[in-house]
Amino acid sequence: MKQGEIWLADLNPVAGSEQQGTRPVVVISGNAMNDNLSICIVCPLSSKLKHYAGCLILTKDSTNGLDNDSEVITFQIRTISGERLIRKLGEITALQIEIIKKGLSEILNY
Repeated sequence: MKQGEIWLADLNPVAGSEQQGTRPVVVISGNAMNDNLSICIVCPLSSKLKHYAGCLILTKDSTNGLDNDSEVITFQIRTISGERLIRKLGEITALQIEIIKKGLSEILNY
């Protein structure tokens, strides 16, 4: 797994209002972490576009491998085991990663 990759992941079990189910996630943890630990930090994606502040909308294309336009739900950031990753779908651009990081910064300072 590498930063900026989109993977299909099994996020169950969950508690409360966490994003659940088998869904795409984008890996946002740095590659040093990804290469040396069996965990990664991800943001789940949702095909229900709500245009939340600080959340990036991804338009489906052959590069990201998404079936639907999706929103990166930055406020649902979580660390998961690499064992939850089912298969790689695609990846996002370096600019999109920077937009996600900016969204995370805004959420952490809210």
